[in-house]
Amino acid sequence: MRSYLRHEVDFIGLRKIFFIISAVLIVISLASLATRGLKLGIEFQGGTSIDFQDTGNITTEQIRSAFDVAGVTASSVQTTQTNGIDGFLVRTAETSPDIASGTATTVADSLGLSSDSFQVTTIGPEWSTNILQSSLLAFVISILAIIAYIAIRFEYKMSLTAVIALFHDLIIVVGIYSVTGREVTPNVVAALLTILGYSLYDTVVVFHRIKDNANPEGSHSFFWIANHSINQVFTRTINTTLTSLLPVLFMLLFGGATLKDFAFAMTWGLVLGSYSSIGIAAPLFTLWKSREPQYKRLAKKYDDK
Repeated sequence: MRSYLRHEVDFIGLRKIFFIISAVLIVISLASLATRGLKLGIEFQGGTSIDFQDTGNITTEQIRSAFDVAGVTASSVQTTQTNGIDGFLVRTAETSPDIASGTATTVADSLGLSSDSFQVTTIGPEWSTNILQSSLLAFVISILAIIAYIAIRFEYKMSLTAVIALFHDLIIVVGIYSVTGREVTPNVVAALLTILGYSLYDTVVVFHRIKDNANPEGSHSFFWIANHSINQVFTRTINTTLTSLLPVLFMLLFGGATLKDFAFAMTWGLVLGSYSSIGIAAPLFTLWKSREPQYKRLAKKYDDK
């Protein structure tokens, strides 16, 4: 078995550190979700999105003040830039199209903007409920499909530990949105579903190498086999993550508001996906698999944990 690293890193030996780091992040995420909750976008709870374009030197404070004078509280104000032209994306809780249009006109007049400088999009509560239900359904189906695929392709122990790693990634990413107070939009949900794919890919790569190297009649314990397998694919995992991360970072830095919503979740998801494959999924599977009788015998015979 060939290793692509000159000196192998004891990833499995570091599992307690990985578990502690993950436990702290999960506790912080769950605590924030319990106390602060999530800031859902209008797509999930209904409301209005007003896209102001060509706003010149108008500031965020002026936008908020104009809405306050109009008697409407802006739940969020984001700066935008389209073809080099500055603008703002404002979200409010208003669900009446007529009232929302009237508010946008009043704000535009007070700021000296033309009547064609803004676009109003209103989403009713029924439509937002359907979007939320569809998003949850897509997530559940994705998880079930992942469990079925890995169980058939490898074994059920791998499928369950892979799903644990996926939930690890999702809880922390959602927790980051709760801590930072960023809005959760359909773009974020799309990013979360994409994260499932990337995280699963990294995990499958590691599991595939462990499966190839596993030998119940060999001369190494399962701990050694798993750690050696991780070292063999570590460089590939890093390269894959970096090549995927670079365009996402550019979207996060230079993209519009919609792209930034997607890129923010993807950035954290890609990093956590690579980390959880090596630091969570593989160690958990190793601990579980090493308890099988044939590998227990190897562990007693070869003291190389």
